[in-house]
Amino acid sequence: MKLVLIFGPQAVGKMTVGQELAKITKLKLFHNHMTIDLVSQFFDYGTKEGKRLVNLFRQEIFEEVSKSNLYGVIFTYVWAFDLKADWEYVNKVSRLFESRGGTVYYVELEADLEERLGRNKSLNRLSHKPSKRNIKWSEKDLIQSMEKYRLNSFEDEIKFKNYIKIDNTNISAEVVAEMIKQRFNL
Repeated sequence: MKLVLIFGPQAVGKMTVGQELAKITKLKLFHNHMTIDLVSQFFDYGTKEGKRLVNLFRQEIFEEVSKSNLYGVIFTYVWAFDLKADWEYVNKVSRLFESRGGTVYYVELEADLEERLGRNKSLNRLSHKPSKRNIKWSEKDLIQSMEKYRLNSFEDEIKFKNYIKIDNTNISAEVVAEMIKQRFNL
């Protein structure tokens, strides 16, 4: 069992890279908005109820996938490096897969703000993430979260064995997916 955790700031291309990686491997894509947009039909993600339900759905999916016969799963995540809770969450999910004999691969994406603002409006993003269709709100949220949190790691901050950091500002999702596949022999 493999868990490929693709993380980085909003609109960096996590889902799109995950889609391309799923096409060229036997990995299944579980992008973070699959749960956020489901729950937001009932409760805003920022509410106590919304966060609880999103975490509950994700945990149950991870539990089942980690003990299944699937080849593996790709999960996308916005990791705030200055929040202890985010570090704990990543470690918790990683431990779950590793405790069942799985291997975790960490893929960090980073891209320039201008590129991310452009990607924020892409047809692929908007078709798969209903909550991002309010472009004005989405852009404001992207900028505010970048100002509030540190969404990319410092050099040598991440010590995981199976880790790669890619600046995908000028690299297509297909090329990034192939880089990941080759690096981790997926």
